[in-house]
Amino acid sequence: MSDAIDQAAGLTPQDALYQTRRLRPEFVDGAEQCRQSVLTPAEDQSLATGLRLALALRMAKLNDDAGLQRDYQAQLAQHQPSAELQALAEGAVPAGEPLATIARHTDLITQQPMQATEHHIRLLEQAGLTHPQIVALSELIAFVNFQTRVAAGLRLLRSA
Repeated sequence: MSDAIDQAAGLTPQDALYQTRRLRPEFVDGAEQCRQSVLTPAEDQSLATGLRLALALRMAKLNDDAGLQRDYQAQLAQHQPSAELQALAEGAVPAGEPLATIARHTDLITQQPMQATEHHIRLLEQAGLTHPQIVALSELIAFVNFQTRVAAGLRLLRSA
């Protein structure tokens, strides 16, 4: 069965890369379980699925990944996002906190991760995020950027 990374990379069961990924099923299954846990966790730490999907779409746009953009846009649409969340997903920085700080942090980690310091975590705290929320946000950012890079690598391998 195809997972989100297969879909983002455009892999089908007939592709050799699809079959190659299945030689390590724990990686395929692990990535899918991770995706589910960061987008729709059992305990969302007051970071709702709609917000998580809006941020995922934002990162897919920052990474210029058209396949993931379509996927996350479709998932976000199912949650009927507010105008504010849709604008966040499209790249706007909200006026209010904590969304403004969350958006800036997401952009920083996605585009310039080496520039991130402890100060940026303190900014999240000052915006009102709890430590569990910061961890959940970090997990989401890490996964979506991982997913983007794996899908891009698979697309490159597939085109070779």
